[in-house]
Amino acid sequence: MVDAKGRNMKCLTFFLMLPESVKIRSKKSNKKGSPTNSKVLPVCYEIITLKTKKKKMAAEIFPTRKPTSTTTVQNYHQQNLNNNNAVPAPNWQGLYPTIRERNAVMFNNDLMADVHFVVGPPGGTQRLPGHRYVLAVGSSVFHAMFYGELAEDKDEIRIPDVEPAAFLAMLKYIYCDEIDLGADTVLATLYAAKKYIVPHLARACVNFLETSLSAKNACVLLSQSCLFEEPDLTQRCWEVIDAQAELALKSEGFCDIDSQTLESILKRETLNAKEIVVFEAALNWAEVECQRQEMTVTIDNKRKVLGKAVYLIRIPTMALDDFANGAAQSGVLTLNETNDIFLWYTAAKKPDLEFVSKPRKGLVPQRCHRFQSCAYRSNQWRYRGRCDSIQFAVDKRVFIAGFGLYGSSCGSAEYSAKIELKRQGVILGTSLSKYFSDGSSNTFPVWFEYPVQIEPDAFYTASVVLDGNELSYFGQEGMTEVQCGKVTFQFQCSSDSTNGTGVQGGQIPELIFYA
Repeated sequence: MVDAKGRNMKCLTFFLMLPESVKIRSKKSNKKGSPTNSKVLPVCYEIITLKTKKKKMAAEIFPTRKPTSTTTVQNYHQQNLNNNNAVPAPNWQGLYPTIRERNAVMFNNDLMADVHFVVGPPGGTQRLPGHRYVLAVGSSVFHAMFYGELAEDKDEIRIPDVEPAAFLAMLKYIYCDEIDLGADTVLATLYAAKKYIVPHLARACVNFLETSLSAKNACVLLSQSCLFEEPDLTQRCWEVIDAQAELALKSEGFCDIDSQTLESILKRETLNAKEIVVFEAALNWAEVECQRQEMTVTIDNKRKVLGKAVYLIRIPTMALDDFANGAAQSGVLTLNETNDIFLWYTAAKKPDLEFVSKPRKGLVPQRCHRFQSCAYRSNQWRYRGRCDSIQFAVDKRVFIAGFGLYGSSCGSAEYSAKIELKRQGVILGTSLSKYFSDGSSNTFPVWFEYPVQIEPDAFYTASVVLDGNELSYFGQEGMTEVQCGKVTFQFQCSSDSTNGTGVQGGQIPELIFYA
C-alpha cells in the first residue's frame, strides 16, 4: 500500500489494522445469526476421581534413581521447585531459542499464572501456580476444565486426591517435556497421569515400574496394576510372582495387598512354591489385615478376615510333616477340618474336603544346553578347588533356577558343588549342595535356593567349584549363541574361570531357567 505521495505504508498499515481487525471480529461474533454464534451440541466431560487403595510408595519398594534428564533451564527448574515466586531476569525470553525452553521457565512459576491448585490431602496441601493455556495443551482434561462447555471459572482449584510431588512431576512433564520419576513418587505420578489423561507420562511410569520390578514389590505392583488397568505390567508381575513365588510371598509387600489380590494369588496354578509357604504367607497377611481393620489379632479374627480365601490354600497337598507340624497346630483350622485332612493323608476312603486337593502345576524348568557333544579323557579333569566359569547374556528376562553339571566318567560318584551367579562382581545367588552322578554322560541339576532374576542385554557370570571324582565328562563343540524357545542365550569366556572351562568346552553344560 502506498499513500498519495507514493510512500510505502505496508508496515504502518499492518500495525494499525491488526487491533482494528480483532475488534471487528469481536463485534461480528456478537451479532445474531452470525455463523460464529451458531449453536453447537454441548460436550460433556467427566472429571473422574480414581478410587485409591492403600499404596506403599516409600523408597524401600523400589531402588532409588537419580534423574537422568537435564536441560539448559535446569537452574530455573530447581529454583521453581523450591520457590514458585521466582521472577526471570529482564528479557529472559531472548535467552532461550526454543518455545519448550521458554515454557519451561514458567514451570511452577507465579509469573503470568492465571490459576492456582491446592494439591494434597488436608494437612498436607501445597499451593501450585499454573497457566491455563499450557495445561490445556498438555492434557485433554485440563482443556475441558478451562475451555470446555463446563469450564471452571475459579482462580483456585482444590485437588485433594493427588500428592503434591506427583502433581509437580506431571506439571514438569507438561511444561518442560521432561520425565523425572522417583521410587517414592512413581505410583502417585501414575495416578495423576491417569486422572488427567497424560498417556506418555503414564507409559513412562509403567516402564519405570517394570524395570524396578522384583520379588519384593511384585505383589504390591500387581495390586496397583489391576487398579490402573495396565495389563502389560500385570503380566510382568505374574511372571516374577510365579518364578520367585516363595520370595514374593515372604516379602513385606505381600501383606500390603487387598483381599481381592490375595485371592488371585492363592488361586494361581503356576505358583512355584511349597504349599506350607503359601499357608504361612496367608497367615501373615491375615495378621496385618486385622490391624488394618482395627481388630484384635487373634486366631478367630485371622480366620474371619481370610474368609473363603482359606479354602484356596491347597493344604491337602502339603507334605505330611509340614501339615502336622504347621497347619494342623496353627489353630486356624477347625477340629473337623484338621481331622478330615489327616484322614485324607492316611485313609483308603478319603473324606470330601472344601480345600483344593490337587497340587499346583508350578512352572516347568527349561534347559539351555551349550555343548553339541561331550567326552572324557584317560587322564583326570582336575577340580581340587578350582573354578569353572562362563559368562552369558539373554535377550528376554528369565529366572535362573540352577545349573546342569557333568559327573563321573568311571562309575557312580558323589560331588560337592558350590554354584554362584554374579553380575559385575556382585553375587546375586549362591548355593552349596551335593549331587550324585551315576557314571553316565547325563547332566545333573544343582539348584539355587531361589531362582535368580536375569535382565536382558547384560552379561552375568555363572561359576561352580566342584569337589569329587576328577575323572569326569566335559563338554565339546561349544556354541556362542543358543536359542531356547523364545529366549536367545549368548556365551563368552569368563576371567573367573581357572579350570579350563570356556565357550568351546568344559563344565556348566546347562543353564536351568524359567521364562
